[in-house]
Formats: sequence, structure tokens, C-alpha cells
Amino acid sequence: MFWYHWMMIVSLAISMLACLAHIIKLIRLGKPIDYSQKAGDISSAIKYSFTKAMSPAKKESAYLHLPTYTAGIIYHLGTFLSIFLFFMIILDLHELLNTVLDIVIIGFLALSTISGIGILIKRLSKKTLKALSNPDDYISNILVNLYQLATAYVLFDSSAIVIYTMITSALLLYLPLGKLKHAFYFFAARYHLGYFYGWRNVWPISNHKN
Repeated sequence: MFWYHWMMIVSLAISMLACLAHIIKLIRLGKPIDYSQKAGDISSAIKYSFTKAMSPAKKESAYLHLPTYTAGIIYHLGTFLSIFLFFMIILDLHELLNTVLDIVIIGFLALSTISGIGILIKRLSKKTLKALSNPDDYISNILVNLYQLATAYVLFDSSAIVIYTMITSALLLYLPLGKLKHAFYFFAARYHLGYFYGWRNVWPISNHKN
């Protein structure tokens, strides 16, 4: 193994330990306390929270902004793909990819990076979004954009491994510090949302409309 392998492994270990601390904190907090009288099925509501409630048709912030929602989906898919490729690169398995697959992956990562840049431009250009934004919003977006771009670049040119290592390590070390840790808090947030609306018999919506 080369030095850049170790640098990424150490960065990953530090990042995962810090994220584990967040997960332990969530577990210790336990279930949300609700002093009102229970009126619904919490289990069904939690299931709904992770399934149908995620549909753009059920989210006003999504169906009123479908281009941005679509860009966000592509952006996240590009991130998931980059994470998968990270482990392939760590294990030196990326060389197993053939030329055609490399081209397809690079093309998709280029599209996902453009989507991320588009989201950043929208945040910078719209007054309402800009007023709600803080430095972390910009840092997180730029880091992920660079990470996806670096992933595509290293697939195209293996000599770019040093650049890829620096960007990847920076992203991993920033992950538990900024909004990128929503990768872990997402599950707790959806659970609590389902618990809250299930307790009050608001979710699943189908129980009321069908």
C-alpha cells in the first residue's frame, strides 16, 4: 500500500469514529417524549415516513421545484457512486473497470457535478436561499463537487491520485463537522417525523384519504 492509501484510511477512520459519536448521542437521547394522548399507529407512520412520504408528490418543497429536486437526486446518486468507487480505489479494484464503464461513470459524475454546481448557483443567486445559508452550506457543496470531480478525474488519469487523496481526505474529515453529517441524522430525523405524526394519527395520509 502507498502513502495515499494510508492517508485516506486514516481520514476515514477519524471520520467514522466522529460519526459514531453522533450516533451514540442519538441513541442515548432515545425516543421523543410526547405528553399528548396517543391517537394513531406509530409503526405505520414511521414506515410511511421512509417510503411514500419521500415521494416528490408528497413534498411541497419538491413538487414546486422539480428541476432542483431532480438535480438533487442526480447529485446524491453521484455522491453514492463516488463513495462506492472510493472503496474500490482503496482496494485497488478500480482497475477492474473496463474502458466503456469508465466513460459511463465519468459522464455521470460530470452530470452530477454540474447538478451540484447548479444547486450552488441557485443558493447564491436567490435572495431567500442566500438569507438562510451559512458558510457550512457553501463549504459542504463545494467539497462534494470537488470530490465527485476528483473521482471522475482519477478514473480518467490515474496520476491524479494525489489530488484525489487530498480532496477525499478533506471531505472525510469535514463530514462529521458540517451539514454533511445529515447522512447519519437523516434516519433519526425521518424516524422522529414518523413518530410525531403517527402519534397524532396524521400519518399515514392514506388512512384518511382512502
